[in-house]
Amino acid sequence: MKTRGAYGWLLLMAVLIPLVAIGGAGCKKKGPKGIETGGGGMGGTSEGLTGRAAQIQEAQNRLQTIYFEYDAFDLSSSAQETLRQDAKIIEQYPDVKIQVQGHCDERGSEEYNLALGDKRARSARDYLVNLGVSPDRLTTISFGEERPVDPGHDDAAWAKNRRGEFVAE
Repeated sequence: MKTRGAYGWLLLMAVLIPLVAIGGAGCKKKGPKGIETGGGGMGGTSEGLTGRAAQIQEAQNRLQTIYFEYDAFDLSSSAQETLRQDAKIIEQYPDVKIQVQGHCDERGSEEYNLALGDKRARSARDYLVNLGVSPDRLTTISFGEERPVDPGHDDAAWAKNRRGEFVAE
């Protein structure tokens, strides 16, 4: 009976020790030259970063997502206002380039959504260019329905997934 209790204790420890070690893997670590790595993601801070890397992170933290209506790539007045704000932010970081990403909800074929995502990205890029952002600083890419922010299958999820995002590079 005591053997079974000791075996259970060892089994419990064999499971808990790796879990505790894995749990600590998400903590911030210092990378080369004091740059923080891990735990930051796109929404991290620029603390510890210098020069261009800090500018990229600061710009990324400030740029806002725009949203589109179903099966559309024209810019709503809300999206236009967001792009006006984003253009001002982009101009503050002249060494930073921006990737304009077009996204769609899951409805429609893969090919159709890739084409629609491309139209959305180009529509946002063209508006930024009309606001004075150099086209040399902007690239576009379509992810179609490949990268949803909400995995749901309803109107609320689809509305979040019909978007244009901006990635500082």
